[in-house]
Amino acid sequence: MRPSGPLLAAFRFLFTPAILSTLYLYLFPVLQQCHFPVARRGKAACLLPGAERQAYQWEEKAPFRLLALADPQLEGDTSLPNPNASLLPSLQRFGKDSLVTITTGLLRNDVPRVLQASRKRLDLWGNDLYLAHVYRTVRWWTQPTHTIVLGDLLGSQWVGEDEFSKRSDRFWNKVFKGAEPVPRNITESSGRIEVLGADARWTKRVIAVAGNHDIGYAGDIDEQRIERFERTFGKVNWDLRFRLNASLYSSLPTQQSWLHQNVFDAAPPELRIVVLNSMNLDEPALKPELRQQSLDFLSDQLYARPRNSNAATVLLTHIPLHKQAGICVDAPFFSFFPQNQGGGIKEQNHLGREISSYILDGLLPDGKNAGTAIILNGHDHYGCDTYHHRKPSASEANSTKNGWQALHYVLSASERNNSTNTGLREITVQSMMGSFGGNAGLLSGWFDREVGEWKFEYGACIMGVQHVWWGVHVLDIIVILLAVVGVASFVMEERARVRPVPKC
Repeated sequence: MRPSGPLLAAFRFLFTPAILSTLYLYLFPVLQQCHFPVARRGKAACLLPGAERQAYQWEEKAPFRLLALADPQLEGDTSLPNPNASLLPSLQRFGKDSLVTITTGLLRNDVPRVLQASRKRLDLWGNDLYLAHVYRTVRWWTQPTHTIVLGDLLGSQWVGEDEFSKRSDRFWNKVFKGAEPVPRNITESSGRIEVLGADARWTKRVIAVAGNHDIGYAGDIDEQRIERFERTFGKVNWDLRFRLNASLYSSLPTQQSWLHQNVFDAAPPELRIVVLNSMNLDEPALKPELRQQSLDFLSDQLYARPRNSNAATVLLTHIPLHKQAGICVDAPFFSFFPQNQGGGIKEQNHLGREISSYILDGLLPDGKNAGTAIILNGHDHYGCDTYHHRKPSASEANSTKNGWQALHYVLSASERNNSTNTGLREITVQSMMGSFGGNAGLLSGWFDREVGEWKFEYGACIMGVQHVWWGVHVLDIIVILLAVVGVASFVMEERARVRPVPKC
């Protein structure tokens, strides 16, 4: 049997699976029909005089489309052997130990350690490409207006300056290649107003939220960690208001535009983006002054500023709000450093009850029209979708002290439809790490002019675990090698077959 036969047969067998799997990998948002939820018509508030239909029509594409990614956690040298250590330390014992001892050390310790280090380096390289593929492919297909990474951009707050710089460089130049941080003149200008959709540069910007693996928890946050994060990714606390463009409705007929103009004259619809460092809202904190900065920012955003009745708040943070065990995978949990290390918070799954209630009260106070609000965060890698609501008289059993209750969003339909309740949605976005499927959250926001308030809808797009990415590319390489070697073998065999036999 000629060698080219089995090679080309294997190529033909694997070619179709390779093509189909590659198409899925690079077109998965298309095949899954991933898209931002469309702007839906609200129930008509009224019909204009003489009108036989709703007062106006809606565009289907939402003006605010936020691509939400969470917890990439880029690892680095802390997961690799010491680069200054000897590659094969057992060989340094040559002449001091017996050949049997040296050989045993090589086989049992040195060689496995080298192989493990090589595997880890390959894993880090592939992980960066996997995350980049998720971001690039989902962004290409869904066309977001804004993008956010909800904390834990890097894998450890304990790394030194050099390693922090290396991981940050990988973040911007490999995983989110082509993206750029939000300029400092925006993040350092509190209360800045922009027209939603007017600046196309927002489609390339990535809003970065600080997570515990970026700056630490309250018990280990210090000025140095805050400073280096802000230097590379932007401020940990900042806000921005996007105002809806009134000129979008200038082409409407006179009797239809009348209601629109009344809305804009009363208070132009605004979408307020609040990026919050939630890592040191609870106490005890290593640096009380840094905690106070976050509390002051939160108080200013939720309580001190005048309210626009046609505004909505999108609160972007890392640690989820408090909720009782059983609603999400992560139950409430706190741990603390020992007193000789400051005694501050070492780890937490949720924010505390008190600060959670403070945030909810500020977003939706009693007796006031605060528009609508929604919260997006990360931290819980499995994700969670929660509805916080407050009844006029809530029981203490499943609520915070002032009556806030939490339910899984899909189970909260009756509470959401109850006009006597006050409530908002909190979405904990599932991690984009490979072991959690490369998840991408898709949040749409639009102003429903028929009911006079902002609306939000959320969807997700999941590529599949990192083994899918690895498997498809390994299969493609095998198919290409089979084709090249098989064709080369076939050509050589054909040349040998037609070679003339020399005469004796």
